[in-house]
Amino acid sequence: MTDDTTLDRRRFVQATTAAGATLLLAGCSGGGDGGDGSGGDGSDGSDGSDGGSGDGGDGGDTQYLGEEPDYGGWMEGANNYEQTVDATGQDEVTVSVGAGDGLSFGPAAVAVSTGTTVVWEWTGQGGGHNVAADSGAFESETVTEEGHTFEYTFEETGTFTYECTPHSSVGMKGAVVVR
Repeated sequence: MTDDTTLDRRRFVQATTAAGATLLLAGCSGGGDGGDGSGGDGSDGSDGSDGGSGDGGDGGDTQYLGEEPDYGGWMEGANNYEQTVDATGQDEVTVSVGAGDGLSFGPAAVAVSTGTTVVWEWTGQGGGHNVAADSGAFESETVTEEGHTFEYTFEETGTFTYECTPHSSVGMKGAVVVR
């Protein structure tokens, strides 16, 4: 009976996380039905890598890759993941640790250029988290305090998958695609 209760709680947390992530992303997407991101609103002109070099200052317009990378199943069931955020061309990108309900990375998947530094910043939500590359390329300590940061500069192209080791089983996973 204790095992059933534990499983029911896990299912509840996973369902709540998925619902929260969906609402969070819906709120960040600027409305519309968005579909799958292919063909969207026709005004995207996203074949270049200018990623917001236009009017600037808006900060609220999240851009996504036109074609999703193949994560080899890594992002299946990952909290807060729907599409890969396109942050190519930026020198530094921040990813929240403990986003949404406290058991997500925000954004869960991001594309950057070589030489970009990714800074993971703890929200203080969801307990103790770490950031650990599946490949072993980087790993932070487990931290609970809001505002703590860990950074890694990506010098080589490729796909780098990572997780919060204590919360991987409930979907706290992420990816950085370096182009």
